[in-house]
Amino acid sequence: MNPFPKLLEEVLINTEHVEGAVIFVAKTGDVTAASNFTVCPEQTQMLIDSFKHLEVTRQRGLNFRNKFYTCVRADKHSIYTKCEGHGLILVRTALYVIVATYSQSMYPSICVEAVEKLGKLKFQPKVQVTFLLWLNVFDHSFCIYFSQVSE
Repeated sequence: MNPFPKLLEEVLINTEHVEGAVIFVAKTGDVTAASNFTVCPEQTQMLIDSFKHLEVTRQRGLNFRNKFYTCVRADKHSIYTKCEGHGLILVRTALYVIVATYSQSMYPSICVEAVEKLGKLKFQPKVQVTFLLWLNVFDHSFCIYFSQVSE
């Protein structure tokens, strides 16, 4: 059972300040889960590369879905961009990249906070037990899946 689709819905989409979200593997770009969000392999690679070339990302922003997003913040863990009231938030963990969007009617700060918390709380090894107890719905295969996260 893949827990990520339910996780995206409950932790991000249900805030009503995240329009769409996707989680993909940071090394390969393989999509693990998506909610109100479609992305092709070329786009996932571009998003992965934006973390490899932070100075370029800061200067040029991101071209995503034929829109130019200016960079508001970029470091090795997070990239925040905006375009005419819409935004694209990226958070990189040890294994995954979480991408979320927000629209004009949503508060960017709530979107950022939700995505950042998901990245910090859900994918670090020391928080695994808290994560499992918090959701209290996942089976043994989920435990094994997260036990592979390295320090």
